[in-house]
Amino acid sequence: MIIDIQSIHPTYFTPASSEVWSKVFYLEAGGKYLVKAASGSGKSSFFNFLYGLNNKFTGSILFDKEDISSFPETTWTQLRREKVSIVFQGLRLFPELTAMENVQLKNQLTNHKTETEILAYMKRLHVDELADKKAETLSYGQQQRVAIVRALCQPFELLLLDEPFSHIDDAQIDNATKLIIEEITQRKATLLIASLGNSYNIDYTKTLLL
Repeated sequence: MIIDIQSIHPTYFTPASSEVWSKVFYLEAGGKYLVKAASGSGKSSFFNFLYGLNNKFTGSILFDKEDISSFPETTWTQLRREKVSIVFQGLRLFPELTAMENVQLKNQLTNHKTETEILAYMKRLHVDELADKKAETLSYGQQQRVAIVRALCQPFELLLLDEPFSHIDDAQIDNATKLIIEEITQRKATLLIASLGNSYNIDYTKTLLL
């Protein structure tokens, strides 16, 4: 998926000058992009624009030359099921469900991964033994790793990760980034990671200062 960004600007706050707002650029298919920004500069807004949860912006965003502002909700539902995956900064796990149930909620829509494969992913991130624990009983760092597994257990061409490692130690970040890079390379998917400053030792196509 080629993503063209054409002079977008949020309509509900005035952002500082950056390499995103009011600029014309594109994200190449299979590219790896770091969106580096201070807290409150609008990176979650930018990610929500790309995920179709917020259209309060001027300018245009094109997915493969189609303006996403014209997409009906049915198209967004299909995109979120088949082409765009995300780890929200707030994670959005269901606290009363187990870690495995949270992953399966989305995976069951496409049956993209078997339970054995999901457990293998969870083992890579050292949360497999927590599969039957309710999300509300897990630490925030453990919940972040479950949310990463959930995002990887669906088809995607674009993977959005909004500060996905903020409560994870360096060893677990290394595990997670290796798994993420393996997945996006295999799928030829585009990766956007938002960070307050850490680049996580990933070889990026480009860093965008927001």
